[in-house]
Amino acid sequence: MTKISKARDISHTVYEQVRDAIHSGEFRVGDRVTEVALAEKFGVSRTPIRDAISKLEADGLLTNVPRRGLIITDLSHQQIGELYMMREVMEGAAARLAALAGSDAEITTLQDLVATEAGAMDDPNRLSEINKRFHRLLALAAHNRYLLAAIEQLSITMSLLPSLLAEGGRAQTAHEQHIQIVEALQKRDPEAAEKAIRQHIRASHQHRLLLASA
Repeated sequence: MTKISKARDISHTVYEQVRDAIHSGEFRVGDRVTEVALAEKFGVSRTPIRDAISKLEADGLLTNVPRRGLIITDLSHQQIGELYMMREVMEGAAARLAALAGSDAEITTLQDLVATEAGAMDDPNRLSEINKRFHRLLALAAHNRYLLAAIEQLSITMSLLPSLLAEGGRAQTAHEQHIQIVEALQKRDPEAAEKAIRQHIRASHQHRLLLASA
């Protein structure tokens, strides 16, 4: 492996670690970020940190604010609503296509993920990881590369929103909704699959709004 490719790998790893730290709540929206602090935290040189920061800025996860420097982007109420609206539309389309085009192996794997989820209710970090894998596999099962790319790009911005799975019983509700989604996929019912995931995403948005207004 060349020095350049190794630096790129390190930069990509740092990028993903920062994304995960934002989503887990370790890094909070509005927090200031510096090259030095990130280099110390992840134990790497500042060169791959600069590359990671450039990508984080390009993806909208970091914002350069006058007199403050780089901060974790703080989405407005309007932006959050728009994100959920687009997520509902795109993942609804993915669920519909997955019911029609998803392989038996893909649907069985989704079922297995939901079963694993049932045993992780007391572990928010594990739940969050299972949830990401569930939604990622659902998008893959749609077998539409353009829809997948759009969902992945949206997911990058969604990672600015901390997981709700440790809040107010959301984990159990989300688990029950995942079961409904998988059941619709097993029946090869595109209308039911789209309806189930739209309700799932709408419920997540409503839960976030309730927490924000508390």
